[in-house]
Amino acid sequence: MKNLLILIVAAALFLHFYPQPELEDWFSEKKVTALAIFSKATDTQVRLKADKIYQDLESQFNAFSSDEQKFLKKMTKDRESVKIFFTDFCKSNKRTSQLHYENQKKVCFTIEQYSALL
Repeated sequence: MKNLLILIVAAALFLHFYPQPELEDWFSEKKVTALAIFSKATDTQVRLKADKIYQDLESQFNAFSSDEQKFLKKMTKDRESVKIFFTDFCKSNKRTSQLHYENQKKVCFTIEQYSALL
């Protein structure tokens, strides 16, 4: 056991002071793979139901046109489209042609409340 520990420390010191590009690439690849496996294994599967955004905005539909409501219905069909909309138009402060500016702010505010679950 003591010899194994000495070997590990020696290897770590060698790699620290004499980096090997091929070995670093291999290590980075294995690290990404291990992190993905650990992330998948410890995932709690708590996710946002995409139609929750639509349900929260239903009380404010008198301010939305029928085309905007259709767009919201289509956009909130799945989590991925909500996530893409949030990234493209809410985080980057870009404008979308499908929603009025004030309505887009309402949608972004509603999505932002659930952004941790995206």
